[in-house]
Amino acid sequence: MPVPSGPAYPETVLENFWANAAFSVTPTILVGLIFWLVMRTILRADRTERKIYAEMETAERARRGLPSDRPAPKTEA
Repeated sequence: MPVPSGPAYPETVLENFWANAAFSVTPTILVGLIFWLVMRTILRADRTERKIYAEMETAERARRGLPSDRPAPKTEA
């Protein structure tokens, strides 16, 4: 059986250690970035929705003459 000459691995495998390390870590970093962006967007949307809902509720309570939902400020005697 003839012994193949040339490199033991195909040419597509990166030979440089640092290039191979960067190539290996890049997908994990990209997925983490996408996850972070999605979570940030969800949390900001939730915060905005709660703020607008609170404003709507305050306006509706004022329109109906009901007391404010917020506690009265404490006064020091």
